[in-house]
Amino acid sequence: MKIILLQDEKKLGKKGDVIEASEGYARNYILPRKIGVEATPKNMNDLKLQKANAAKVAQEQLDAAKALAAQLEDKQVTLKIKAGEGGKAFGSVSTKEIAAAYKEQHNLEIDKKKIQLPESLKSFGSHEVAVKLHPQVTGKLHVKIVEA
Repeated sequence: MKIILLQDEKKLGKKGDVIEASEGYARNYILPRKIGVEATPKNMNDLKLQKANAAKVAQEQLDAAKALAAQLEDKQVTLKIKAGEGGKAFGSVSTKEIAAAYKEQHNLEIDKKKIQLPESLKSFGSHEVAVKLHPQVTGKLHVKIVEA
């Protein structure tokens, strides 16, 4: 009997997979627990439509991430931090501060968790910071740190 899985199941497969199961196993385990449904032509068509919709949504998200990455390339964020003795920076700049400054200066919100700092920014000048916008898209954010 052919079954379409409705959820990930460790020993059977992933959601959306069409598997072959014995009739007894399907009727007594898979169907009553709503792990899967019988692979009728209607259910197969529904599965095909769901996969097409999921692919369309994933492509839209990828395009939006690429557009945002292009926007980030053009703009620069300026942050002011205090200077200690000898013109050295007093403290460092965090991802939270970068995200807040970007929203304030460019009215565009970036999630602070997506900003990836290689190490804390403790020196004055321009820095390039990576922003993970999508699993396939990483943007570059230009951060300029000046003395307050």
